[in-house]
Amino acid sequence: MNSHLAILLSICLIIGFLGRHRKFGFWGFFFGSIFLTPLIGLLLLLASDRKKAEY
Repeated sequence: MNSHLAILLSICLIIGFLGRHRKFGFWGFFFGSIFLTPLIGLLLLLASDRKKAEY
């Protein structure tokens, strides 16, 4: 059971890391993946837009 939880959290961390330059940011994708499952988090990541550059 603990290994499943570690794998789930690792996948959520990876999704959060990949989404750090998107509109929801790291924490948005990380918690979205935890609450909505990693598959939904990945779909949200793929559908989201990048942040606009700040000058």
